[in-house]
Amino acid sequence: MNHSEILSRVDHTLLSQTATWEEIQALCDDAVRYHTASVCIPPCYVKQAKDYVKDRMAVCTVVGFPNGYSTTASKVFETREALENGADEIDMVIWVGALKDKKYDLIREEIQELKKACGDKILKVIVETCLLTQEEKIRMCELVTEAGADFIKTSTGFSTGGATFEDVKLFAEHIGPGVKIKAAGGISSFEDGETFIKLGASRLGTSRLVKIEKSQPC
Repeated sequence: MNHSEILSRVDHTLLSQTATWEEIQALCDDAVRYHTASVCIPPCYVKQAKDYVKDRMAVCTVVGFPNGYSTTASKVFETREALENGADEIDMVIWVGALKDKKYDLIREEIQELKKACGDKILKVIVETCLLTQEEKIRMCELVTEAGADFIKTSTGFSTGGATFEDVKLFAEHIGPGVKIKAAGGISSFEDGETFIKLGASRLGTSRLVKIEKSQPC
């Protein structure tokens, strides 16, 4: 698998609290140049970024980020506003405490509500694997499938760990038909990116692979 094929699966990401428009604009320019799957950016920049890239690049943003414990109504509002501003894809964070409390119906219904708000736009569900037991990871595969989301995503990149090969392999074994996998957090080489893809990931959330590609001699 060559670098271009791997980059085509990348959500080129900048979610830092200090991100400036100049940095977001540069991120968009690099995403277009290297033909990534999308740019993943803070909600406050979605409209400006979509006006900038137009149809040259998909714009992804985050909802309930990074902790996931805002109310469902808040997440639905965030989702609708982002879509109105031009977002093509939404990455939502689950309420991990509800999963720990085994409030499975609540989690399923929240994902369903956000998918309803998304319509034909892509919804990815961030489950923050570093905080979950094996049983909880498997349960989230089931809930994401039942709720009709498009992707299950490993991590925000803001907690205690990121994507692991073991978690992506586990997801691939337990998600239902039609659900894809996004590995995110700590992906720092093309070799790791290729391994994640071979294990079942359709998307990679990272900024490092584009940076590596830019550093290569022409």
